[in-house]
Amino acid sequence: MSLNPVRPWRNIYRRESRKIHVGSVPVGGDAPISVQTMTNTLTTDVAATIAQVQACADAGADIVRVSCPDEASTKALKEIVAESPVPIVADIHFHYRRGIEAAEAGAACLRINPGNIGSADRVAEVVAAARDHGCSIRIGVNAGSLEKHLLEKYGEPCPEAMIESGLDHMRILQDHDFHEFKISVKASDVFLAAAAYQGLAEACDAPIHLGITEAGGLTAGTIKSAIGLGNLLWMGIGDTLRVSLSADPVEEVKVGYEILKALGLRHRGVNIISCPSCARQGFDVIRTVEKLEKRLEHIKTPMSLSIIGCVVNGPGEALMTDIGFTGGGAGHGMVYLAGKQAHRLDNEKLVDHIVELVEKKAEELEAEQEAAQSAAQ
Repeated sequence: MSLNPVRPWRNIYRRESRKIHVGSVPVGGDAPISVQTMTNTLTTDVAATIAQVQACADAGADIVRVSCPDEASTKALKEIVAESPVPIVADIHFHYRRGIEAAEAGAACLRINPGNIGSADRVAEVVAAARDHGCSIRIGVNAGSLEKHLLEKYGEPCPEAMIESGLDHMRILQDHDFHEFKISVKASDVFLAAAAYQGLAEACDAPIHLGITEAGGLTAGTIKSAIGLGNLLWMGIGDTLRVSLSADPVEEVKVGYEILKALGLRHRGVNIISCPSCARQGFDVIRTVEKLEKRLEHIKTPMSLSIIGCVVNGPGEALMTDIGFTGGGAGHGMVYLAGKQAHRLDNEKLVDHIVELVEKKAEELEAEQEAAQSAAQ
């Protein structure tokens, strides 16, 4: 049996969208769904910001956003961009000069709402700076900061108001013959965000940036984001995403990948399948998985690992994973490789041995990939 069998009920048919680029990262079209996050350091603290960008990139972030609220921040941005291993998005609100400065500093993308930065002349200056410096733009509509005239028209933040806001901002860019943009319509309410994104997806072909804004702390925010983003992704909506958590930005990246991995849309690192444990467990499943998650963080090669406490579900799960361990009795369990029984293993050697097997498998898969790429050339 194949470890990755094709099943028609697993297929997700992504919405067709235009492809743009955020620096070297393609967004939209047939490009992989990219994972973003945002630094929470002071941008003027260049060393701290670069360190956080690097940590997020190490965790898998494809793109990192940096807030630029003042001139000192856009000055610092130039050094941050130069040191960053991933494209940097400059977060701009209201101040058109900050947008121009960020483009000149090397930002790969400006997060800006064209309708909120002043006169038509000022908009034209920002668009010209973006075009001149190869900068894309993200239109970022948020339910908490809708334009006054839309709130008066609709009475409250609602999907129709958010979609209208987004389309209005899009027209401003299109009137300047600028099409390198993506768009988001975020809300902290899952129902509001989902409805707005569905309507937006039907109304345009622009790449869509997904997010449930201000989702909350690590646990609550992860659950809210998984429900909101997961359902939209399942419908084929979304070309890039950010999970917004009141937590370390690295955690946002991890959660983003876990959502994509659960839907089979992106694969990075080890996907651990483990049981919640019960009285049948032949070893301490929870502590073992905690240790393995930490020890295997450095693995970027996609693979699957099952860690199951007993023989009720263990052998069946192991059939579908690259490496597996099923608890038995008398202080030992069974190791499975490629779905087949390989050898017995003492519980006390479990973590070290599994880490060794995963690292070896990663090396083999990387070698196979390099060989395939060489053959293709």
